Amino acid sequence: MLVLSRQRDQSIMIGDDIEITIVDVRGDKVRVGINAPRQVSVHRKEVYEAIRRENEESASAEKPNGPQSKQAGQ
Repeated sequence: MLVLSRQRDQSIMIGDDIEITIVDVRGDKVRVGINAPRQVSVHRKEVYEAIRRENEESASAEKPNGPQSKQAGQ
């Protein structure tokens, strides 16, 4: 993990098109602004993990039944 120190209004670039800016620092809370291309999903980690869990549950629920195959002669 790369750890960087930044102050308010300073930014970090990820690749050529993702910019993370420190918007505010108050006590133990830091507000960040994220500027990323529209096709890049940006979520808080707890939201990302909930989405991932739901997707895994949905995929595992679909696999056992699979697509219904027609029997010969029907």
